[in-house]
Amino acid sequence: MSDSIQVVCGHCDSVVRLPGDRSKDAPRCPKCRFPLFEGKPIDLTEGNFDRHVSRGDLPLAVDFWAPWCGPCIAMAPFYETTARQLEPKMRFAKLNTQDEPGPASRFNIRSIPTLIVLRAGKEIARQSGAMDVSGLTRWLNSVV
Repeated sequence: MSDSIQVVCGHCDSVVRLPGDRSKDAPRCPKCRFPLFEGKPIDLTEGNFDRHVSRGDLPLAVDFWAPWCGPCIAMAPFYETTARQLEPKMRFAKLNTQDEPGPASRFNIRSIPTLIVLRAGKEIARQSGAMDVSGLTRWLNSVV
């Protein structure tokens, strides 16, 4: 058995310890019973942002976006497809900068869409501008 990892549930924000070799076995949160990996981005808020960023052991790609941003809307289906392809190797989340400006300000977001990959609470990569599935996959695989 490999080392365990911590994963933050996208539904109830519980921190779950999971044997590392079980991440591809469709694990469920013991608290809320929802799947831990659903192949879609988690919606982050100012209230749960720090927990997801700092408590999970997997790299977390965060899409900083806004509903009025045309390139953000155009990239959304590509981001979801990439999440289906790369999860559980890494986690995916979205933060609406219009509704939740605090984290965007903390990370000095100046244009959207901006993608930041975080590990253990620290930024390891950043990319601004919309990308398609192949561009997202290529960039994320080069980062993690």
